[in-house]
Amino acid sequence: MKTSFRLTDPFNTAPCKPPYTQAVSRGEPWFNMPVTRDYTLGELLDQSIARCGVQDAIVYADRDFRLTWYEFGKLVDDLGRGLMAMGVQRNEKIALWASNVPLWIPLMFAAAKIGAIFLPLNTSYKSSEIEFALKQSDTENLILINGFRDTDYVQTIYDLIPELREQPRGRLASATFPLLKRVIFLGPEKHRGMYSVNEVQALAGQTSMEDYVARQREIGCHDVVNMQYTSGTTGFPKGVQLTHSNIANDGFWIGACQNLSARDRVCIPVPLFHCFGCVLGVMACVNHGSTMVMVEKYDPVHVMMSIEKEKCTATYGVPTMYIAIMDHPLFPKFDFSSLRTGLMSGTTCPIKRMQQCIDEMNMTEVSIPYGLTEAAPVMTQTRFFETSIERKSSSIGQALPGVEVAIINPDTGEICEIDEPGEICCRGYGNMVGYYKMPEQTAACIDKDGWLHSGDIGRMDEQGYYYITGRLKDLIIRGGENISPKEVEDFICHMPGVKDVQVVGVPSKKYGEQPAAYIICADGTEITETDVADFCRNRIAWFKIPKYIAFVDTYPLTASGKIQKYKLRDDATKRWPDA
Repeated sequence: MKTSFRLTDPFNTAPCKPPYTQAVSRGEPWFNMPVTRDYTLGELLDQSIARCGVQDAIVYADRDFRLTWYEFGKLVDDLGRGLMAMGVQRNEKIALWASNVPLWIPLMFAAAKIGAIFLPLNTSYKSSEIEFALKQSDTENLILINGFRDTDYVQTIYDLIPELREQPRGRLASATFPLLKRVIFLGPEKHRGMYSVNEVQALAGQTSMEDYVARQREIGCHDVVNMQYTSGTTGFPKGVQLTHSNIANDGFWIGACQNLSARDRVCIPVPLFHCFGCVLGVMACVNHGSTMVMVEKYDPVHVMMSIEKEKCTATYGVPTMYIAIMDHPLFPKFDFSSLRTGLMSGTTCPIKRMQQCIDEMNMTEVSIPYGLTEAAPVMTQTRFFETSIERKSSSIGQALPGVEVAIINPDTGEICEIDEPGEICCRGYGNMVGYYKMPEQTAACIDKDGWLHSGDIGRMDEQGYYYITGRLKDLIIRGGENISPKEVEDFICHMPGVKDVQVVGVPSKKYGEQPAAYIICADGTEITETDVADFCRNRIAWFKIPKYIAFVDTYPLTASGKIQKYKLRDDATKRWPDA
């Protein structure tokens, strides 16, 4: 097994202490390190600069952009001092509407160093979604790029804020957004009513280092530093308030579970506006001094090129991203020998695909994290020294050190026994402060005992490994029989010619629900409904065999690459109305 270094011999101490009598565990560190550390993001960055100074901090392999940790720190300070000179105060929100551009990460830390709250916006948002987020968050500062894909960000903002074209910069008075003070364009071009980012940096000299340092001394590790808007797949987005401590500690253990160090170079092609990018990616790297090799917009070839050119030791993605890479016709042309680890998140990966990832991408130490934004976001994760391919494919790992994870009966509120299904819940340093201005929704998510409810159904085995079996609303109940969609998906995925499958429930007058499967076929293959039924017959319980089958080319996805099952359920209801 190839690693960059060993913290200690991890096999001497099990991360968890089996056997358990109830399905609850508290992750234990496997090396001598405090479970939590009380640092702000600025303090963490300064530590990495002191340790790693002249080493690469941020690299874009497809362009001439490479910053050492010293250069990264100077850019952060210039942006922070410039924002202070513009009048940005502590606890003001700084919303950023941009893809993974080179200044994204420096702006995140500049906001943190001056005590502002960084609010990354989904790059797929349209006008109404941006309007909602800016209003609901009481945002005072907005930074944006030209646009992304089919959305012109600049024109969208002018349409929402026509006053921008008429009023002096810095003195905006918008009827729609009364708290919004400043709009900054993330580029050298000038747009009416907007500052350019070059002007922000030029203003740095107007803030003395004494004032800049004094501002940082006012900041505490339990102050809110990041506000992540949930994807809104089940309603309006909610602003998840996360503190320095939340994402700093979570980032440390996410990196530790990959055995990251300053010798590692991590390819990050996932969106930075999502926790996958800015916490699992950025915060893990900053905690451990690892180089961030960025991809501005996901493309399999750009990812492969970045890995080979920069000799990356880790890369991130959801299973569909890895599958797109491994199925690409140019895949055999690239060298993946430098890889050893990385993260595969979003959903579990079929064993055959996981084995391919290990064998052909050299990711022998790939790690599987699980969580939700409200948990900052990871609560469980497999460790880099996990050797079981079955656990890497089917489990979501063990509790992170310092995090309590429990399986709780959603009907009784009692903690379940080993292998008994229930809702996956957690409490610890990662739990959010709450949803911004949504106390009722916060109380519905975090109960009186401090347990954060995930909405996912799962179980814990005797070794403290957790397994997802579905969501509370995903569980299919057919005539009183419970059906786990994931169980059926895992089975059908082994059928020759099946590239991917998603199973949902269809409302049924007779049985309550019937299972339906949406199947993507492998290239060059043809499968019929009869073929699927024959493959399942006598191999899984009859009531688990999908009653309805649809062959599709793609699934509806969120901007971060997660499959939107609620859209499949909506489609199934319309497609088979007489179920």
